[in-house]
Amino acid sequence: MRTAITIARVGGRIVALFGDRRGHAYSVDAATGETIWKVTPDDEADAVMTGAPVLFENRLYVPIANGDGAGPTDPAYGCCKGRGAVVALDAANGEVIWTTYTTAKAEPQGRNTIGTQLYGPSGASIWSAPTIDAKLQVLYVGTGDNHSAPATDTSDAILALKLDDGRVVWSKQLLAGDVWNTACGSAAQANCPDPHGPDQDIGSSPNLIALDGGKRVLAVGQKSGMVWGLDPDDAGRIVWSRGVGIGGSLGGVQWGTATDGKAVFVADSDMRSSDRGPDPTAGGGLFALAAADGAVLWRAAPANACGTLPDCSPAQSAAVTATPDFVLSGSDDGHIRAYSVSDGRVLWDYDMARPFKTINDVEASGGALDSAGPTIAGGMIFVNAGYGVYGKRPGNVLAAFAPAP
Repeated sequence: MRTAITIARVGGRIVALFGDRRGHAYSVDAATGETIWKVTPDDEADAVMTGAPVLFENRLYVPIANGDGAGPTDPAYGCCKGRGAVVALDAANGEVIWTTYTTAKAEPQGRNTIGTQLYGPSGASIWSAPTIDAKLQVLYVGTGDNHSAPATDTSDAILALKLDDGRVVWSKQLLAGDVWNTACGSAAQANCPDPHGPDQDIGSSPNLIALDGGKRVLAVGQKSGMVWGLDPDDAGRIVWSRGVGIGGSLGGVQWGTATDGKAVFVADSDMRSSDRGPDPTAGGGLFALAAADGAVLWRAAPANACGTLPDCSPAQSAAVTATPDFVLSGSDDGHIRAYSVSDGRVLWDYDMARPFKTINDVEASGGALDSAGPTIAGGMIFVNAGYGVYGKRPGNVLAAFAPAP
């Protein structure tokens, strides 16, 4: 399970709402653990949930991703049919109210070099939580790349969907022609599209920000290293754009940005690796951009904390968390750091890539901080440490921090 958990009162009970990597959505009694409902909102093969379902006015809006798994690396695999979606569920019973797919259903599209039937369009997964706009009664989602031809205008895009029926109100594509799948990074490339794109998804949720003077902006980061400011009240018109990194499959803005209403805080990965593992010197750092025009307010360079440690990278891929005073950003070097909102100074730094004595007496150690960002609640900071993919250090620790006495 990878999604965040929403705790809310639904039908007179306090429930926990979440999804899993097998494409199931759940409502569980938060006090007893009893399963209230468990559904598969999208029964297409390889559908997964990585972004958190979002509860609004008794409906649960579920983002669906579909990467066709590791299938494309096999030349005998009929690439590709998976596609992204948003599904609206009745939060009381899990019944599907509407489903909106990001591409049309895949159809035969020729054959690969060994004669395997190919399909398309595909992809445009939704990897992160939807953003609700109560004023316009729409939700916004970012989409990933296409996995097979033909390319669509809904990949690497921001989509606005009506809350009541899922109708697409507008779509703003931020990178066209990005057709890519896992075969493009493997030795057997029979299923890699020709030409293929740079794999520069939008993997983070948009931030909806109210500006002075009544205007609003929808800020979102992309794996290209670009951060975009769109006008949600003008069909997603691009208001500003700002490059913060060189981008790439493991570069740019990987997961989530954050805002305090005036600035957008952006962690830039720009991880680089080779056969020897991650480059211990390559990373993008943390940026504060003005929400109104994207101007760079400050940049905090990535820390030089790897030294000679194996499987260490200073890349900052994890979603960031903002408060009125500080911004929390985890790094693949295993550190969690708090940065000053005003100037980006590091206020606090804790190395989690080490052994821990745990309250349940399980042998544990921290590792890379990636994907999900820190959670702040009740005066505490909760940090998940360990991300053992792409050459990064695994770990199995959930740590809770409190103010020093």
